[in-house]
Parts: sequence; structure tokens; C-alpha cells
Amino acid sequence: MPKPHLPTPARILFGQRLRLAREALSLSQEGLAEQAGIHRTYVSQVESGKRNIAVDNMERLAAAVGKELWEMLRP
Repeated sequence: MPKPHLPTPARILFGQRLRLAREALSLSQEGLAEQAGIHRTYVSQVESGKRNIAVDNMERLAAAVGKELWEMLRP
């Protein structure tokens, strides 16, 4: 029996969209981290889906790239 298709986990989706939004702004991970008040390695881990990010940090990073959190998580 085939496995049902599961939606992409929110942390993966958020990380992918964060990277796209950051690159569209020609912003480095370091620049984004500075704007959001978060460490650069944390941003790298979020973008790669390795970090289980808190909602508060999602909001900070989304705001730093000029997006609303719901835009970053919308399927």
C-alpha cells in the first residue's frame, strides 16, 4: 500500500521561502541575521531546515524580509 503524501513540514517550507525572499533582496545571511537580531548560523540552520524554529523567530525573520508570517507558511 503506498504511503499517503504528507505536506512539507512548516519549518522546511519556511526555510525555503526565507532563502528565496532573502536572495530576492540581495541580502546575505549575515545581513538578514543582523536585521532580525538573530545569529547568522541560526539563519543558516533555519534555511536548511535543520533548526526547529520558534514562532517568535519566524515572525522576526519574516519581518526582516518584508513578509508576513502567513505568507511564508501558506501552502
